[in-house]
Amino acid sequence: MTERLSEADRETLLPALGETGWGGVPDRDGIRKIWKFKSFTEAWGFMSRAALIAEKMDHHPEWTNVYNTVDVTLTTHSADGLSQLDIDLAKKLDRLAPDAEIQRDHSEPVTCLCKVHHATGAPE
Repeated sequence: MTERLSEADRETLLPALGETGWGGVPDRDGIRKIWKFKSFTEAWGFMSRAALIAEKMDHHPEWTNVYNTVDVTLTTHSADGLSQLDIDLAKKLDRLAPDAEIQRDHSEPVTCLCKVHHATGAPE
């Protein structure tokens, strides 16, 4: 069984992930990151590559996708919280999309290009 991260491991590992845009999840022992891509196709490509990595690790993220935005939460259900698997997967996901825009303030609603296009009348 996978073990939850110790407090010492959290203090060592989580700050570096915070610098890349990962943040805590309120009321859960998990981390979350929101990527914004230039298009739906780029977002889908990221998700496809991420899915292959997750499957190989046998560790699957919780995620949503709305047009160009991918919102990922990592936690290890069998450990009822964060484990080394989450840290390893987060680092691998970070390497997949170094040029994507990152929404760092997780208290703001997730916005996607489709809403921006709709508000400006631009084609999607």
